[in-house]
Amino acid sequence: MPRTQRNDNFIDKSFTVMADLILKFLPTDRKAKEAFAYYRDGMSAQADGEYAEALENYEEALRLEEDAIDRSYILYNVALVHASNGEHDKAIESYSMALDLNAKMPQCLNNMAVIHHHLGSLAEQRGDADERDRCFDLAADCWTKAIRLAPNNYLEAQNWLKSSGRGSADVYF
Repeated sequence: MPRTQRNDNFIDKSFTVMADLILKFLPTDRKAKEAFAYYRDGMSAQADGEYAEALENYEEALRLEEDAIDRSYILYNVALVHASNGEHDKAIESYSMALDLNAKMPQCLNNMAVIHHHLGSLAEQRGDADERDRCFDLAADCWTKAIRLAPNNYLEAQNWLKSSGRGSADVYF
């Protein structure tokens, strides 16, 4: 049974009805509508913690979707699933692919920075200073780019960049 038929709460049912109405009247081809339906089902599965099902839906949406911007958001959600599963390399790869399609996604850069910072903290706990510095430098680079795209966001990252000495003055203006 498709996920859209399994929604059992009012909000999910309402969202599904609205999305179906929009799909019916949206002036786009059948393939794009089908891609959106898979994307919507992937988001629903992801929200329910059904990550394998979400990835299957996202893969099908990627197979069908031709628009680069839409593909970037699908890849962003794929990365979120991988990050939730602790698959850091796959998450970073998916975020990078999303950015290749749509360079104006500071949320990808922020999430990549969070992963690099986490890996740097783990390296620090192990006493691996070289790996710590490499990961923290990658985090700083990603956060710097994210802040340049969205200067009013990521205040904690801005504070970390300042306090760690990894930020440059031009990031804060």
